[in-house]
Amino acid sequence: MAAGSGKTYRMLQEGHAELDAGRDVVIGLLETHGRADTAQLAEGLPMLPRMRVTYRHTVLEEMDLQAILRRAPELCLIDELAHTNAPGSQNAKRYEDVEEMLAVGIDVLSTLNVQHLESLNDHVTELSGVRVRETIPDAVLARAEEVVLIDITPEALLDRLRSGKVYPSERIDAALNNFFKIENLAALREVALRQVAEGVGAKRLTTELSGSREESLAADAPQAVGERLLALVEPYPGSQRLVRRAWRSAQRLGADLDLLWVRAPGRALSEDEDRSLSALRQLAAVLGARMLEEESDDVAAAVVDVASTRGSTYILVGRSRPARGLGRLRVPLPQRLMQRLPGVDVRIVADRSSRSNAETL
Repeated sequence: MAAGSGKTYRMLQEGHAELDAGRDVVIGLLETHGRADTAQLAEGLPMLPRMRVTYRHTVLEEMDLQAILRRAPELCLIDELAHTNAPGSQNAKRYEDVEEMLAVGIDVLSTLNVQHLESLNDHVTELSGVRVRETIPDAVLARAEEVVLIDITPEALLDRLRSGKVYPSERIDAALNNFFKIENLAALREVALRQVAEGVGAKRLTTELSGSREESLAADAPQAVGERLLALVEPYPGSQRLVRRAWRSAQRLGADLDLLWVRAPGRALSEDEDRSLSALRQLAAVLGARMLEEESDDVAAAVVDVASTRGSTYILVGRSRPARGLGRLRVPLPQRLMQRLPGVDVRIVADRSSRSNAETL
C-alpha cells in the first residue's frame, strides 16, 4: 500500500529461499533507502553493479540490463518496478527491462506499490491528494504468475516511519504531514486488498485443471459471458478519468474495452484538444483498450452504429456539459441511447474530482 511496508525485505527473503533451494539467483537492482536491516538481508545474494548514465552533466545510476542478460540467472530480483529509467537508457521504463528478461527465460521477482497501477491513478489522487507520476500498465501485473500482498496496518507503518525505519530523520515530518496520514494509508490498504482479491477472483474463474475439482468449481462459478464495454470520450483531460474507470469496470467483467470519440465533420482541434487526444490515444495503448474515431454530426447515431458493429453490452458516458440555447430542449444523449439500444446498459460515470468542490459551495 505504501513505501516502508516491507516489500523489498520480503523479496530478499524469497531470494534467499530460492538460493538455498539450489537456484541461480542474482540481485539486478536493489534500493535499500538507507535501511540497515534491508542492506543486511541482501548479504549473501550475488548483486550486479549498476550502470552509470550521464544526463545533463549529472551521473545517474541505473540497472544494467545488458549485464543481467549476459549473466542469464535463473531468477533476478528487481526493486521498484514502476521506476522511470534515465534518458539514454535502453528502455524508458524498468518494467520494459523486465519484459526483455522474461522473453529470454529469466524469472523475475519485483516490488510495486498499488498506487503505481495506471488504472488506479485517478482514484489514488482522490484518496491522497497526490498525483503519482510513475505508473505501469495493469497488464504488467496481470502477467505475474503470483502476486504477494505485503499487508501491514496503518498504525504499524506509522510506527516504523517515526522510528526511522522508512525514511531518514530529516524526511519524517514532511512524510507525516503529506502522504503518510493515517486516513490515506487506510484507504490505500483497502485499495491494495481489493486489487489482490479481484485478481484472485479472476484467476479462480479461469482455472483450467483438467479433471480436477478446481475445474468443476470454476465451471459452476458465475461469470460474465461476451461482455464488451464502449466508453464515449472527448479530447479534454477529464476523459482520462472516464477511461480509467471504464477499464476497471471491464476488468471486473472480464470484458474488452473500446473507446469512441465522435468528431463533428470539419472540426479543427485546438492545441489543448490535440494534446488531450494524443494523451487519450497513449492511455488507450497503455491499458490495452481500442481507440475508435468516427466523424458524424449525429453523436447518438454514430454510437448506435459502433455499438451494434462491435457488439457492445455496456456504454459508459461522462457527465454532460450544460446545454445552451435550443440544445436544452433536446433529449439527453443517455436517454437517446437507451431508446435506440434497448438491449445495452448505459451508465453515466460521475466526476468524483468535483465532489469535494461541490461540498464546499
